[in-house]
Amino acid sequence: MSATKPDNEALCLAALRDFDRDRYLAGLLTPAQQRASVVALYAYNAELARVRDLVREPLPGEVRLQYWRDLLEGSAHGDTAANPVAAELLRAVRTHDLPVGALVAMADSRIFDLYDDPMETTQMFEGYAGETSSALIQLAALVLDRKAAEGAFDIVGHAGVALAVAGSLLLLPVHRARGQVYLPLTILSAAGLDRDLFLDDGDPARLKAAVEAFAGYGLDHFRQARAAGAIPKSILPAFLPVALAEGVLKRAAKNGAAALAGEVRAPQWRRQLAMMRLLAAGRL
Repeated sequence: MSATKPDNEALCLAALRDFDRDRYLAGLLTPAQQRASVVALYAYNAELARVRDLVREPLPGEVRLQYWRDLLEGSAHGDTAANPVAAELLRAVRTHDLPVGALVAMADSRIFDLYDDPMETTQMFEGYAGETSSALIQLAALVLDRKAAEGAFDIVGHAGVALAVAGSLLLLPVHRARGQVYLPLTILSAAGLDRDLFLDDGDPARLKAAVEAFAGYGLDHFRQARAAGAIPKSILPAFLPVALAEGVLKRAAKNGAAALAGEVRAPQWRRQLAMMRLLAAGRL
């Protein structure tokens, strides 16, 4: 295993460079001693997040998600070593005694991505974010410093929701083109929209208002994460992707039309600077 570990880490980083550039950058800024395990978690998340991109129907997507469940629960078929993400993920689980249940729940939550049913409420969105974004932050923090991670649940929870809202805003044009609605129907209803009207371009003012309200909801969680206190220095690298959320949320809250057009992502140099500032400041 030790002979192949560097190669697997490099392959996981290569996958992140292609499919999740922000977490690729975050991985590079993670301390070398824990980098391979954190990168494996990020690569696992990237594999789950892109299942919808790889299939035309939900059933093949569910089969792909089942592969990861079987792997984590010890009933995988075939040679795990042939899959660098799988091999590094299992190594990370063993090395850091990571909770398998949380990793399986990450795969289970992605079933939502395969279908076009809308988010019903903000509570439903928070449940989804908790099992995806928040769980990933927490798992990375456990790798970095278990004791510190176990005392940061409030920060992790709110930060994960904020990050999930920002991610949904960045993918808004893609989701709408597919007929997917990640904005909770309760927020759409307050803007005078339903699922079908949201997917239609017939009322730009209401669409803009709904997106701005959703971004404001994400900003509220970001501010609650910030108010929860300073992040322990040892687990700061786990929050690096969250450093990018505030800018996305603020731009979308100010101009929902920009989010609808896919124009709220900062250039890469600004994203890198935001991560470096988090490491220097010690808080969101």
